[in-house]
Amino acid sequence: MKIILSLFTFCSLLIAQNSSTNAVKTGADLLLEKHYDLIEGKRVGLVTNHSALLSNGMHLADALMHDPNVKLVALFGPEHGIRGDAPDGKGIQSGVDTKTGVPVYSLYGKINKPTGEMLNNVDVLVYDIQDVGVRFYTFTSTMMLSMEAAAEHHIPFVVLDRPNPIRGVDVEGPVRDDSLKSFVGWAPVPIVYGMTIGELATMANNEGWLANGVKANLTVVKMENWKRSEWYDETGLPWIKPSPNMPTLQTAAVYPGTCLIEGTNVSEGRGTEQPFEYFGAPWINAQQLAQELNGNHLAGVEFVPIQFTPHDIEHVTSNPKYKDERCSGIFIHVTDRNTFLPVKTGIAVVSALHDLFPNDFKFNNRRFDLLSGTPRVRQMILEGKTVDEIVSTWQDEVKKFEKERGKYLLY
Repeated sequence: MKIILSLFTFCSLLIAQNSSTNAVKTGADLLLEKHYDLIEGKRVGLVTNHSALLSNGMHLADALMHDPNVKLVALFGPEHGIRGDAPDGKGIQSGVDTKTGVPVYSLYGKINKPTGEMLNNVDVLVYDIQDVGVRFYTFTSTMMLSMEAAAEHHIPFVVLDRPNPIRGVDVEGPVRDDSLKSFVGWAPVPIVYGMTIGELATMANNEGWLANGVKANLTVVKMENWKRSEWYDETGLPWIKPSPNMPTLQTAAVYPGTCLIEGTNVSEGRGTEQPFEYFGAPWINAQQLAQELNGNHLAGVEFVPIQFTPHDIEHVTSNPKYKDERCSGIFIHVTDRNTFLPVKTGIAVVSALHDLFPNDFKFNNRRFDLLSGTPRVRQMILEGKTVDEIVSTWQDEVKKFEKERGKYLLY
C-alpha cells in the first residue's frame, strides 16, 4: 500500500511539474529572459495597465523601474487607467503613477494617441496589455494608435504578446465598414478576429492600416507554449480581469455578442456581478423572452429567465442603465463554449427583443452601428429578416479576412 501511495505521489508531482513547464510564457516574461537587448540601456515608454504581470506576480512597470540597466521614463494608460480601476467610459487624467513615480499619460479621453511631446525622451515604446480578442474592446485601438505614433516619430515599437482568452481559432461577425471607423472599431476586422494582439499588430502594420501609410519598426515578442485552440483557463496563467466589467472568462466568452445590447435601451448587465451574462429591462417579460430564444436552438447556449437590479459599483460601474430599478431579463448560460457562436447569439437576442417588445425596445442607431461595424445588421432586424439571413451577409467577407489573416498567424 505504501509503494502504491508513493507511486501516486510521484506521478502527481510529475504531472504538476509538467503542467507548470507547459504553462504559457508571455511576451513580458520572455522580454526579460530572451529579448533583453530590445530595452537594455534604453529609455522605455510603456503602454500598459494592471494586466501586465510577470510570472513572479510583479508588474512589468515595477520590474523595469527596479532594473539598473533600463530607464522607465513614461507610462501610457488606456481606458480604465494604468491600474485598471476607472469605470467604463470615464475619461482618464494624466499624472504620476504612485507606485513608480513615473509620469502617466492618458490615452483615453481628449487624447487617444501619444504626442511628440509625450514621446520626447522615449527610445523604445513597449505595449503590454491583456486583450479579449474582440474588435470593440478599446485596448487594440490604443495599441494601433500608439504604434502609429511610434512610426511617425521613428521610435521602435515592441508588442509583448499575450493569449487571446477566447482562443485564436474562431472568426465571426461583419467586417467593420470604413465609414464606421471609431475608437470602438479602429481595425477593419470582424467582431471576433481570432488573433493575438501581436498578430493583429503585425497585420495592421503590413496591411497599411496606420495613418498616411506609415509603417512601424515593429517587434513582436512571441509567447511560448500557447496553442490557438486554448481557452485562457487552459494556458496555466491566472485570470486577471482586463477591465472592470470583464470579471471572468465566461464574461469574455459572451461579450462579443451581448456587448451589442449597449446599442439599445436594454441593460447589458453593468452594475451587476455578471455583466454581459445578464441583460434585461423593467418592461421585459423574462419567461416569454427565454421561451423565444430557447426555441431558436442556438448551439452551446441556453437562456435562463432572471431578475436583477443594476447599482453603482465603485471602480467598476457608474450610473448603469436602469440604475436601482428592478429588471426582468436573461442569464446567458453557455453550455458548450466550443460550439457557441457569440455574435450570432447576440443578434438573435437583439432581434427577439425587437420582435417581442416593439413598443418599448429602441435602438441607439449610431452606437449599435459602431459596435456591429455596419448599419446592415440593424436595418435587417428592422426589416424582419431572420438571424440566419443576417449571418449569411458576412460569410464572404469573413472568408476573405481569414485568407488575409493567415499570413500573419504566429502560432
